[in-house]
Amino acid sequence: MTSFDTSPQLNVWRALLALAVVFVMLATTGWTALRNQRGDTPLQASLSAWEHGRIGGHGLPDPQAQPTKLARFFASLTAQDRASLVRKYPLAVGNMNGAPVELRYRANRVALGQARKVERERMRDSRLTTVGKQEAGRRMHRFEDLMEQGRHILAFDPEGSGRVAEVFGNLRKADRVSVVVPGVDTDLLTFQRTQRKYSAPVGMAESLHAAEQARSPSTRTAVIAWADYTAPTGLGIDSATAMRAVEGAARLNTLVRALPGDKPVSLFCHSYGSVVCGVAARSLPGRVADIAVAGSPGMRVEKAAQLHTTARVWAMRDADDWIQDVPYLEVGGLGHGADPVSAGFGARVLSAQGAKGHAGYFEPGTASLMNFAEIGVGAYRSVHCAHEDGVCRTGLSGTAAA
Repeated sequence: MTSFDTSPQLNVWRALLALAVVFVMLATTGWTALRNQRGDTPLQASLSAWEHGRIGGHGLPDPQAQPTKLARFFASLTAQDRASLVRKYPLAVGNMNGAPVELRYRANRVALGQARKVERERMRDSRLTTVGKQEAGRRMHRFEDLMEQGRHILAFDPEGSGRVAEVFGNLRKADRVSVVVPGVDTDLLTFQRTQRKYSAPVGMAESLHAAEQARSPSTRTAVIAWADYTAPTGLGIDSATAMRAVEGAARLNTLVRALPGDKPVSLFCHSYGSVVCGVAARSLPGRVADIAVAGSPGMRVEKAAQLHTTARVWAMRDADDWIQDVPYLEVGGLGHGADPVSAGFGARVLSAQGAKGHAGYFEPGTASLMNFAEIGVGAYRSVHCAHEDGVCRTGLSGTAAA
C-alpha cells in the first residue's frame, strides 16, 4: 500500500487545493488588473509630446523604434540638442531604450524632480484624506532618495505604484552585466528598505555588485536593480497566474536588447521574478548567458529544456523558504509549473547555505550570494552545488581572474 505522499492522487489533491485557494482570493481581492484604470499617464503624455516634437527642423523618431536606430539618432545630435530633449521630454527620454544611458540618467533626474513637486503639492491638497497626504509624503521622500547624487536611474515611471530601475557600476564599460529581477510586492516604495535591506531590489543589487567586485576585482561589472514591471501585489490572482509575468517578460526582453555593448548578461530572478524570467527565456537575445532563480514558484514549464534558451539555467532554494510549500503545478493557467530545484527539472542546482527564509538570498556571507557573484563574473567552475556530487558544474568552463 502506497502512502498518500507518493500516491497518484496527490497531484489531483494539490490541484484542487490550489484552485480553492485561488477562488477564495478572487472573492476577497477581485481582479486587480481591472481596477484603477486611468487615462493618459505622465509617461504616455511625454511620449505623445515627443511624437509631435521637432528638433533642428526635423521630426523626432518613433520612440518605439529599434534601439539601434534610436542610438544612431541620439549620436547624430549636438550636446545642446540632447540637453534640449531632456528638458522637454524627460520621461520619454529617461525610459527610451536606445538613448545613451548617461542621458537617461539625466532625464530621469529631471522627471524625478517634477514628480517630487507633484507629490509635495498633493501633501497640501485639502481634498486628500490624512492617509492620502501621508502616501504623498512617502512618495515625495522616495523621489528625493532616488535623486541623490551618484544614483543612476535607468528607468522611472511615477504612475500608480510606480516602476523604476537603477544601475550600480558603469553599464557602458562593463565586461559583464547582471540584472536582478524581483518578485511580488515590488514598487517604488518598496524599491529600497532600511530594515531588511537585502530583501529589496536596491539592497539585492548593491550586495551582488559588491560581491562580484570582491570575487574578481579585475572584472568590470554592472548590476541593474530592475523593478521596471508591474509586479503582483500580495498572494492574489496576479501572483497565481502569468498575467503580470507576460508583461514583465516583454519589458525585460526590451531592456536586455537595448543594453550597450555585447558583453554577457546574467539574470538573477527572485520569487515571482523567476516566473518573469521563465516567460522571457525563449525571446531573450543570445548574450544572456545565465538565468539563475532563487525561491522560485516555477518558471511556467515542466523542464528547463522547455525554456528554449541557450543560457545556463541555475536554481536554488534554502531549507526554510516557505515557497517550497506552494503546489508546483499548472492547471488552467493557475500555478507556475514544476519545481526548478527538483531533479527532473534539469537546472543546475546551487547551494543556498546560510540564506534564511524567502528573502535572504542576497544577504552578505551566504553561499547563495557567493554563488550569484561567481556566476555574475563568469567563474562557473567555482560555484558551490547543492549536492556533494558537484553535478551542477558538469561540462562547465570559465574562471574569472582572482
